[in-house]
Amino acid sequence: MPVHPYSRDLHTVAQLRVMEGAALAALGISGQELMRRAANAALNSLRRHWPQLRRVCIHCGPGNNGGDGFLLGVLAREAGLQVQLVALSATAHGDAALARAAWEASGGKVSLWDADGVLPAAELHVDALYGIGLDRAPEPVAARLIERINRSGRPVLALDVPSGLNADSGDCPGAAIRADVTVTFIAGKRGLHTGRAADQVGVLELATLGVPDSVYADTPPDAQLLVAEALPPRARYANKSDNGHVLVMGGEHGMAGAARLAGESALRAGAGLVSVATRAEHVFALNAARPELMVHGVDGPQTLAPLIERASVLALGPGLGQAAWGHALWLTALDANKPLVLDADGLNLLAREPRQFTAPTVLTPHPGEAARLLGVSTREIERDRFVAARVLARRYAAIVVLKGAGSLIADPDGRLDVCSWGNPGMASGGMGDLLTGIVAALLAQGCDAWQAGCLGVGLHARAGDRAAQKGERGLLASDLLAPLRALGNGISICERDA
Repeated sequence: MPVHPYSRDLHTVAQLRVMEGAALAALGISGQELMRRAANAALNSLRRHWPQLRRVCIHCGPGNNGGDGFLLGVLAREAGLQVQLVALSATAHGDAALARAAWEASGGKVSLWDADGVLPAAELHVDALYGIGLDRAPEPVAARLIERINRSGRPVLALDVPSGLNADSGDCPGAAIRADVTVTFIAGKRGLHTGRAADQVGVLELATLGVPDSVYADTPPDAQLLVAEALPPRARYANKSDNGHVLVMGGEHGMAGAARLAGESALRAGAGLVSVATRAEHVFALNAARPELMVHGVDGPQTLAPLIERASVLALGPGLGQAAWGHALWLTALDANKPLVLDADGLNLLAREPRQFTAPTVLTPHPGEAARLLGVSTREIERDRFVAARVLARRYAAIVVLKGAGSLIADPDGRLDVCSWGNPGMASGGMGDLLTGIVAALLAQGCDAWQAGCLGVGLHARAGDRAAQKGERGLLASDLLAPLRALGNGISICERDA
C-alpha cells in the first residue's frame, strides 16, 4: 500500500471520533458513504492478500464496525465471491442499520450466532464484530465466537481493530481476534502498536478513505512511530575523545556478563572510550575477552570516584545487584549528577529511594521494573502502557523507555514515540544490557536524552530483527552486535529497515 504522509501518527479513540466527524463535514458525505469507503478498502485488502479465495464468512456486530462488514458483504458478492454473514445481534444501530438493510436488499441472508453453533465453512473469516470503542472484555457469546474463529485454522481479516483489542492501550482484557491482516481506517490507532497487539494485529495496513489533509493537520497525534535513523558520518578529523567516554557500572559476583554486554554494545554503538567498574574478580576475564574495554576493579566509592570524574556518561545497573556494594556504587553515581542511563538493579534501587533527575537521564524499565517504580502491579502497567510511560517520565524527570513488544519512549512533557521493530527472540537474557550500552554511547556522542532514547531503541530493535533472520528461538544478545554496528553507520541490511 502507498505510504500516507501521516502514517507515523498515532491517535487515541477520542481523537478518532473527532477526526471522523471532521472528515464527514469536510467531504460532505454521510456516515454510510464513509462505511462504503471502508468496505471498499477492506475488499481491496482481501483481494490483494488472498486473490484465489472464493468463500468468505463475515462476522458482524451491531455497531459501525458491523456496518463496515455488511457493506463489505455487498461489495464482495458483487465481485463474485460467495459470502456468508453471521451477526451477533438481530438488530443494528444508526448507520450500521442502513448497511444491514443494504445487505438484505441485495439478497443477502443473515445468520444469528448461536454460542453452541458451528462456524460456516469458509476460506477466510472477516472480523467486523467490535470497533475502536470496545474498552472491556467481549461478552460471553461474542467471546465464544472469537475463540471459534481463532481455532478455525483459516486466515482472518480484521476491520479497523481486531475485536477484543483495546485500540487505545493495546490491552486484551478478554478474548481477542488473532488477525492475519488488519486494515485500519482513517488514522493509526496507538493501541495497535504495543503490548498484546503484537499477537493480534498481523500485517497492519492503513486506509485513509480519502480524508483530506486538513483533518490530520487539525488533530495533532497523541504519539508517533519511530523512523529508521542512524548517526551522521563522523568528521574525518576525529579522535576518540570526540565520541565520549562511557563508564559502565555493574557486575556483582557472578554477573560479569551483564557488564561486558553493556560495555561492548557501547563500543559497537560508537563510544570513543568505554570503561567498566566491576568486582575485582571479573577484571582478568573481561580484559581477556574484550581488550578494548578498560576494566577496573572497584570496592566502593573511593575507587569509583576517579573513574566517574573521567567519564562523560554513566551506564548504571547491568548486573549491579542491590546489596551493599551495588548500593554504594549507585549512590556515588547518582550524586555525581552526570548524564546517565539507568537499568536493571539501578531501577530497583531507584524504586526504593526515589529521586528526580536534573542531568540528562534515560530510564529503561521492563514492565516489572516499571511497576516497582510506580508502586503498582505489572498488570496495571500492561493495562495502559502509554499512561505508565508518561507518568514515569514526569515522576522522575527523565526520558523513559518502557520495554516490551512495541517499546515506548516518553519524555516528561508527554511526548511519546512507539517502536514498531523487534521480535520475540529478543526476550532473552542480556538484551536490556545491550540497550543500556547503546543509549549511553549515543549520549556520549552528543545526542540529547530524547534522541539517545529513540535512536537507541530503534537501533537495538532493528539489530534484533536482522539477527533473527536465522531464527528467533536461540537468539543471543551478542548476536546483535554485528548488525548494530552496520545499522549505526546507516548501512541498510534488511527489508524492514528500508
